[in-house]
Amino acid sequence: MTEITRLLGDDHKRCDDLFAEAENAVNQSQWDDASRFFADFRAALAHHFFAEETALFPAFEAHTGMDAGPTQVMRAEHAQMTGLLKRMADALARRDDTGYLGESETLLMLMRQHNLKEEQILYPLCDRTLGGDTGLVAAIEHALRGN
Repeated sequence: MTEITRLLGDDHKRCDDLFAEAENAVNQSQWDDASRFFADFRAALAHHFFAEETALFPAFEAHTGMDAGPTQVMRAEHAQMTGLLKRMADALARRDDTGYLGESETLLMLMRQHNLKEEQILYPLCDRTLGGDTGLVAAIEHALRGN
């Protein structure tokens, strides 16, 4: 595994863990914990999207000339997931476990498909085409931290 795949794949795992904590808290009607875990998850996912959309995708597009390919699909999926997060936040504010869990089930399926495409196709392609760009890796790390 190379640097971009490892770095962003590890971040997928971190986001997945936060997602599971929030869902478990909702399942147990632990609303304060659910709100805290969901806020952490939502922020982590926003940083992940930001890292990809401001650092990785533009670098890949500039290097390959492909701006209507896989990165366009990933951006569209990011927008779809962002909409689901909004609906989950609304359900959480109402303490609507059924609404939250329904939206989270949809998000989980989308995230699994999305992450698989990135980890199996896009990230390895980025590692092959952009490998060794320490400035890019540093920019991704910086964005993941929310800086």
